[in-house]
Amino acid sequence: MIITVLAFIFTLGVLIVIHEYGHYRVAVACGVKVLRFSVGFGRVILRRQATPDSTEFVLCALPLGGYVKMLDEREGPVAPAELERSFNRKALWQRTAIVAAGPAANLLLAVLLYAAAHWIGIDEPKAVLGPPASASLAERAGLKAGDWVRAYSTDGTEWQDLRSMTDLRWELTQAVMHGERLQLMVSDRDGRAQRRTTLELDTLGASEVDAKLMQRIGIGSVFSEPVLGKVTDASPAAKAGLRAGDRVLGIDGNAVGDASRVRDLIRASGSTGLPRTMQWRVERAGQVLELAVTPTVVTEAGERFGRIGVYPGQPPEMVTVQYGVIDGFSRAFTQTWQMSALTLKMLGKMLIGQASLKNLSGPLTIADYAGQSVRLGLAYYLGFLAIVSVSLGVLNLLPLPVLDGGHLMYYLFEGVTGRPVSDLWLDRLQRGGVAIMLMMMSLALYNDVARLLGLQ
Repeated sequence: MIITVLAFIFTLGVLIVIHEYGHYRVAVACGVKVLRFSVGFGRVILRRQATPDSTEFVLCALPLGGYVKMLDEREGPVAPAELERSFNRKALWQRTAIVAAGPAANLLLAVLLYAAAHWIGIDEPKAVLGPPASASLAERAGLKAGDWVRAYSTDGTEWQDLRSMTDLRWELTQAVMHGERLQLMVSDRDGRAQRRTTLELDTLGASEVDAKLMQRIGIGSVFSEPVLGKVTDASPAAKAGLRAGDRVLGIDGNAVGDASRVRDLIRASGSTGLPRTMQWRVERAGQVLELAVTPTVVTEAGERFGRIGVYPGQPPEMVTVQYGVIDGFSRAFTQTWQMSALTLKMLGKMLIGQASLKNLSGPLTIADYAGQSVRLGLAYYLGFLAIVSVSLGVLNLLPLPVLDGGHLMYYLFEGVTGRPVSDLWLDRLQRGGVAIMLMMMSLALYNDVARLLGLQ
């Protein structure tokens, strides 16, 4: 819990500082006097100001945002000697550059973070599939447990290598968002018996893009050998004679090729609420044994399932995904662009009802992911920071009056008509923008709570 909270605070701190520093740096370069650089809102905790005429840097109690306050005649009287340093007196292109600098700083930060993660290298599961869900797109495409997905293509001509399961899931998501079929180059786990197959992802709509998308496609868990781990003393597994290292060949006459299948069958054995003996066929030291296993029935959250006191499965095969300096930068630019485009496309489809509003996440989800990524290692955390930085940059470019994108729309109007937006309309638009932002924040918080309670 402490790690999660600290990771969340650090994440917000880094992204806010970089965003506001973008505004600050360009404002100073354009000759605008910056009165205050604030990280957070509310009561001031820390304050630093070199001279009475210099910028005041403050850290406030509520670290959920920040701002750069510039000298501006619209917010109070300005001494005649400083009029030329006022924001509102600057040329249109300068004001535009100052406002756009915040989101641009977040996007640039994302590139650097992605690049650093690529240089460090990340251990990711190899793209070897677990058993596809019954009647899913993956099963209809002929995919099966143990298949290694080597490459993909959208046209069957140009093929791109897949280095990990993460790459595969990203390309699947992209294909669904674009309404495209995806062709896969597949082999067995040893790289033999190579073949092509097609996932008809164009049959899914963008509304399907949510946390359960991979389940709908039929690609869920990574392949795991059906080998038993440590057996708990006095458990049903121990009483049946199962031992750590046993390879499960079949259960109740059903062949087992993956550990997730073993887990599913164990859980399903308790669905009736009554213990049911299962006939297991296992391999041990080259011998095949037949064992009777009777799981205990456990009830949690109103669901009944079987449990035997052993975890079937071995850690998935991992590959180190690492790039050199040039390749790392190139891939970082590509990822930032693709993530920005995907975020915009998803927001647009949510707006017109073609994508689920459940995709909107708030601070609780960000905090949870921040804690998880920190535990996984530096490269994972840098990648997580990059994703959030892209989201923050894109969100701030939306044409809502309270965001940077709204101010850019004002300047576009001024550039086209030759006159600024009137104070009356500025007030009306500001009120409307606040209302929209409050609705989005409320929905995001609701989605966070629903996820934590298992309702989504």
